[in-house]
Amino acid sequence: MGALSEPKGRYAGASLLRETNAQTIGINSTDSSKPGPHRFARVPTYTVGVAHERRINPRAALPLPLRLTRVDNVAEKYPVTLVTRNISSSGIFFLAPREFEPGQSIELEVALIERPQGQGCVQMFTAAHIVRREKSDMPGWHGYAASFDDFAIRRDDVVPLRYRAH
Repeated sequence: MGALSEPKGRYAGASLLRETNAQTIGINSTDSSKPGPHRFARVPTYTVGVAHERRINPRAALPLPLRLTRVDNVAEKYPVTLVTRNISSSGIFFLAPREFEPGQSIELEVALIERPQGQGCVQMFTAAHIVRREKSDMPGWHGYAASFDDFAIRRDDVVPLRYRAH
């Protein structure tokens, strides 16, 4: 499955044309200027815990590695590696040592599963936009909530020859 067609309007920016495979569902947007993105069918919060907030989609309190690759449709010269604080089927919260404004578009790579020697890694590539900025306890860092506009999943599941059907 390829990525969604490129969004039009205010949050247009990132194209996630990569080979993907994910269990997603379509979401209708309440704002006609923004297309409804695909969302994960569900996040397994029962295995990792839920962040303490009352939201439509439960947030999993997971420290996942992420790379900030684009800001306002401009590729980062040196992509910054950060860590998520929590993630849901509709968005993500992370800390960053720079300033973003609400509405600003970003593109992230989130490592959902990383295994040794690259066997069985799962990465999410997402176009998103900043919806909220918070102060952080760390000097020079800020907390950001971002809503997914589009995403794609890349898996590198390699089945060993001994397990393949002959």
